[in-house]
Amino acid sequence: MEFKSISLASQVFEKLEENIITGVYPRGEILTEMKLVEQLGVSRTPIREALRRLEQEHLIRECGRGAVVLGITAQDVIDIMEVRQQLEGSATYYATKNATAEDLDKLRHITELQEFYYTRQNAEKLREMDDQFHETIYMLAGRPIIQDILISMHRKSQRYRRISISSGDRLSKVVEEHRKIYEAMFQKDPDLAKKRMNKHIAAARQNMIERCQDNG
Repeated sequence: MEFKSISLASQVFEKLEENIITGVYPRGEILTEMKLVEQLGVSRTPIREALRRLEQEHLIRECGRGAVVLGITAQDVIDIMEVRQQLEGSATYYATKNATAEDLDKLRHITELQEFYYTRQNAEKLREMDDQFHETIYMLAGRPIIQDILISMHRKSQRYRRISISSGDRLSKVVEEHRKIYEAMFQKDPDLAKKRMNKHIAAARQNMIERCQDNG
């Protein structure tokens, strides 16, 4: 695996985090520095820093033989979605107030692509558009603390979001809900946009809880 020279420890952290969140390293697996050196082809120094950060994120825990993977549990996802319910509506409210015509055009393009990929039943592209839709709103909110929290929460629920969005019934509703959120933002109605986002996250939370119970 090749890494860029800039912020090597951060790149190693992001790769290990992704592997944990997506289940490449399942809960209970033991990670050792030597194992990761061999897998990633980097020295121990960035790996140690990455492992330290992963422990701070409660994704691993040090044990006698190395670090045991804790991962993201179903309860973690429920907690994450509760945080998103509290913050995402506010982010949408601020984003609606801040969005320029160019910003709204970008968001419209994302919703149109999502609708296009839905007609093609391209689940992978739909997930990409889902990420772009939410992360664009986080950015437009202009509240760095809220943005950082929501990006982290969105990323950590990645595995369960993939399971959730694979549901055909939920998939069509996601596309429709995103369109309604965009329309409220286009109308420059921050209260309506916030209300629709809150409703969207509440529906996503319920669906994700059900999927977590079904899939563990």
